[in-house]
Amino acid sequence: MNKGDLVAAVADQAQLSKPQASAAIEAMLGAITDTLKQGDEVRLVGFGTFLVADRPAGEARNPRTGETIQTKASRAAKFKAGAGLKSALNG
Repeated sequence: MNKGDLVAAVADQAQLSKPQASAAIEAMLGAITDTLKQGDEVRLVGFGTFLVADRPAGEARNPRTGETIQTKASRAAKFKAGAGLKSALNG
């Protein structure tokens, strides 16, 4: 499913027009992104949690040359599935 398919599914299930569903999805994604930028997490009970993980600086190896390189510390978005989503996927 791509973003267009998601917009169509939300529009159908929520009985919205596609532009309204697209605006709602964009607003939700924007709110999640802004919250993660602040270092906070977003918990959607029954669905899951979006959170930020800090990756420390370290060493990596260039697979082509075998040369060791230094990596910078960074932040990454992660998602942990909630109990409701897990049970829906596993019957």
